Amino acid sequence: MTERKKLKQRVRARMAATGESWTTARRQVLAAATPSAGAALPPGLVPGYRTFGARQHHESALVAHVLDAHGVRAPHTGQPYTEAMLAGLGGGIGFLYAVFEYRDLPPLLTIVAQHHPEPWVPAVLGRLGIAYVDERSGRAGPAVARLRGHLGDGRPMVATVDRSRLPWHGLDPGPGADPYPVVVAGLDGDVLLVDDEGPRPHPLPVEVFTAAWSAHRKGRHQSVTVTDPHQGTALPDAIRAAVATTVAHLTGPVLGNSFDANFGFRGMAKLAEQLRDGRTRSGWARRFGAPVPFFHGVRRLYECLELEYTAPGATRPVYADFLDEAAPLVDSRYAEAAVLFRRSGEHWSRLAALALETVQGLGAYTELAEERMRLVFTRGRDAEAEIRELTGRLAVLSAEYAAADELGDAGRADLFAALADLVDSCLDLEREAVGVLAATSRS
Repeated sequence: MTERKKLKQRVRARMAATGESWTTARRQVLAAATPSAGAALPPGLVPGYRTFGARQHHESALVAHVLDAHGVRAPHTGQPYTEAMLAGLGGGIGFLYAVFEYRDLPPLLTIVAQHHPEPWVPAVLGRLGIAYVDERSGRAGPAVARLRGHLGDGRPMVATVDRSRLPWHGLDPGPGADPYPVVVAGLDGDVLLVDDEGPRPHPLPVEVFTAAWSAHRKGRHQSVTVTDPHQGTALPDAIRAAVATTVAHLTGPVLGNSFDANFGFRGMAKLAEQLRDGRTRSGWARRFGAPVPFFHGVRRLYECLELEYTAPGATRPVYADFLDEAAPLVDSRYAEAAVLFRRSGEHWSRLAALALETVQGLGAYTELAEERMRLVFTRGRDAEAEIRELTGRLAVLSAEYAAADELGDAGRADLFAALADLVDSCLDLEREAVGVLAATSRS
């Protein structure tokens, strides 16, 4: 308990100094404070691979580490590419809002706040004109042989896996539906060295990794490997193309079919409308009105805007950093849009915090969640049993909270209205920001 209080104090001090959200500040503190952060790296890593874990955005951090290992340097700084620049080049921000309903289960809320559905790693490499190979295999044997071959050639490999099969996440095995990228950065005997969350490589036996690699159904044994690190596209051109894609996908269409109603500004407006809707079947009052659906839906708001397939603040703050970095290279007006997106990110984080605060009536739930996060970031697989035990206790507490109904219909209506107001403020800010970006492409 004393250790957790000290961690909270350090996080709050960083928040006060930097203005970062709780999630961002905690990630930075954990990465910097772990005792093993400065220790020597293990043998078996491919030459040049030296950095692990994400500061803000998971996928962009992985690409940054791979490019750094290949010796790729940003032409405007002479230094490795930043997470922010690569986050922008990957497509930056986006918005997908959808609710899926299944028999005997609470409605499943999904919000993807980063660019979607274009695969992130190929998008970054493609815009920079860096040659890569995107490979798949139906059988594990050839896939592992390919992996060993790339590592033997000194090439780290981005692999798409089922996250629930990575022991350091402490999860029960899931259906393998969601893609989760990691980098296989080395091999020491029959133990792979994996770059994921945390400041150190995760050692993982080949057979355990192969099980996680095979379990992702839609992209079984999928991987991306750089074959020629020469950058073939001028960085300003790559930035302009990425920004144009972001603008186009926020304003729509994205897929060219009826599901586009869930993307971009249309998706944000739909979320606000359904939050306020107290009459129809698709409104939150009916869809998430009962205690169990309410808890699951509101908790998902927090997770989707701060943790899953996003960077904190719905990816808007890191995208603002990208625009600030890109402004001297392309157009000074990018910095104007950055201010607006950063303000929007603050509103998204405020919305997420309100959602989390509402479902924190569990008492010990928050403390347990923070302890689990600390173990994942600082000890990883060494704390697998403790992480799994905490996951189970969180599930029990969640069920207990869901069985109670503390707010009532009126309290839920007030909450949903407040959340809708925050979505509206984000929508206004982002429409203004996109107007600024669109103007730069016309001049």
